[in-house]
Amino acid sequence: MAGNGMEKDDNSNMANSSQTSDAAVDGVTVGGAVMVRDKDIVDNAANASNVTTLVSLVQKAELVETLKGAGPFTVFGPDNDAFAKLPAATVESLQMPENKAALANILTYHVVSGTYTSAALKVMAEKGETLTTVQGQTLTPVIDGDKLKIEDAMGNKVDIETADVISSNGVTHVIDSVLMPKS
Repeated sequence: MAGNGMEKDDNSNMANSSQTSDAAVDGVTVGGAVMVRDKDIVDNAANASNVTTLVSLVQKAELVETLKGAGPFTVFGPDNDAFAKLPAATVESLQMPENKAALANILTYHVVSGTYTSAALKVMAEKGETLTTVQGQTLTPVIDGDKLKIEDAMGNKVDIETADVISSNGVTHVIDSVLMPKS
């Protein structure tokens, strides 16, 4: 209810909590966890409850040390719901040791060398530019209506749910679907 002081108190508390650490990323939370600017991409993701599937798959693909490296990286990180949209058999198959290369291929398709904030991605979308992933194929930032989306090699446009999660070695954009490279 407006005028009861609740909004002011809520905002004051939010401001105070974001001021408790200079390293906090402008109050950005992912999966209920405050993202911290001086933590790397992997450490921030490991604290977020909505990207646990991604973290587990990064571990299975043995990409943790790479993503903890100096970077900088831009990661388009699918949330748990994104992986739940895939057939369960697909996710299970990708987790098998004999499919580690296929898993790494899909995961590295979500990573770009360099730091691309949502503002930079919007400029790229306006210019019709693409991003080359660590995997080697491209992603295309697009403006769809008033929303910034990422288009994969299969023509799927995915929403960016949480943009500009700044870490010590790059930026993460949490997305609502898994990006798929061409086979």
